Order: sequence, then structure tokens, then C-alpha cells
Amino acid sequence: MTNEIELEALDLAALLCSRVCHDIISPVGAINNGLEVLDEETSEEMKAFAFDLIRKSARQASAKLQFARLAFGAAGSAGAEIDIGDAEKVARGYMEGEKASFEWTAPRALMPKNQVKLILNLVLMAVAAVPRGGSIKVTIEGEPTKPDVTFHCSGPSARIPVAFEKLIPGAIVDVNIDAHAVQPYYAGLLARSCGMSVAAVLDGADVIITARSSAPAPAAEEAPAEAPAVEAPATETMLADAPEAAAEAAVAETTGQA
Repeated sequence: MTNEIELEALDLAALLCSRVCHDIISPVGAINNGLEVLDEETSEEMKAFAFDLIRKSARQASAKLQFARLAFGAAGSAGAEIDIGDAEKVARGYMEGEKASFEWTAPRALMPKNQVKLILNLVLMAVAAVPRGGSIKVTIEGEPTKPDVTFHCSGPSARIPVAFEKLIPGAIVDVNIDAHAVQPYYAGLLARSCGMSVAAVLDGADVIITARSSAPAPAAEEAPAEAPAVEAPATETMLADAPEAAAEAAVAETTGQA
């Protein structure tokens, strides 16, 4: 039996910040490299290359920051809802810088923010499931408050992310939590906060990641059975008249014998 241990609030905040910085450092570094090329090179061809690098990297940095704001940030006050279309927009922007192709199928609706954050964190889990690229297909069905979310991840060397079985449920005994591992751990916290369960299975060479509502369906209330109607006054009359009827029958029988 595994023990569930929660990270201290300061440790969790620090690791999530490290995760965001890890995603942003690469495109920001590429922008810096492009600027250095512009400063040092006189060739028009190299300058054109540097400008292209800066534009592409700036778009990636912006997309990753917008994604992180929704996936890890407050994204509104407590109890706020988020348009699932906004989640799709930032997810598509993030995936433009990744190796895998990306498909998103979902109705346009408002959804509780923690469920939206969970879905976006599972996008990162899906990316980790296909490290050499491939395709990721996201399908969201059901009611906005109880969505049925499926990630179909296909690609060479597709695999269930490392320590998924421990990090999602929060069993972090003997698991080193670093900037990479904190993301699935955080996804597990989100899942438990909104009453959802997350699972990952191998389907042939593909990985299927699902998020379902774990709250039991409310039991249907049965209408109480109607008691048979009882006419109390009639019953009382019958009981009250019974001794008199018996006496009259006895008198008649005696008279007849006489």
C-alpha cells in the first residue's frame, strides 16, 4: 500500500515556476542568438535568417506563456469558468512548436476552470507520451460540468509517461519530483479537486489517456408506496356492533329451541 504525501506549498510553487521557465528558456535563448547574429553579421542572407529565427522564436515564447497562464495560472477568481474555445486556442498555439500533429474536437462551452486546467495539463502528458512525434487527438464529450476527455496518442515509441501511475494519484514515495515530474503531480491535484479520475493505457502501439468524472451518479429517488385506504369509522362500527349481533343470535337460537 502506497502512502500519499503532498508537496509543501513553497516546493510546489517553486517546481511549477521551474517548469514554466524550462519551457520558455529555449525560444527566448533563440531570440537572443538571433539578435547577436544581427549585431555581428553583415551578410544580408544571414540577417534574413536571423530575422526569421527571431520571429519564429517570439511566436513560440508567446504561445508557451499563454498556455502556461491558463494551465498553471490563476485564470480568474475562485469558482470561475473558462471558455473551452480559449483552451483550444492556447493548446493549438503550444503544439505548433512540438513534433506531434494535433487535433481537437470539442463543443464550445463554458467549463469550470480546474477542469480546463486539467485538460491542458493532460496535453503536456500526451506530448510526453509521443517523444518522437506522431499525432495527438483530443476528444471532449458530455456535460461541461462532467466532461468525458480522451487523448489518443500515436507515434513511434509511444509510451505511458514515466511514473504516471504514481504521480497522478499523488503517491510520491521514492519518486524524485523535479521540474518535469511536478507537471503530472499537479495534474493529479487538479483531477482530485474537480472529482475526476485520470488513467493511461496502452492500446496496441498507441497510448490512450482519459479523464472521467469519478463522482458517483446520484441515486434515483423512489416514490413511497401508497398505503391501502382504510376506512377507520366503518371498522370501528363493525367492532362495536359485533357483541350485540352475537347476543341477538344467541336469543334467536334459544327461542327457536323453546
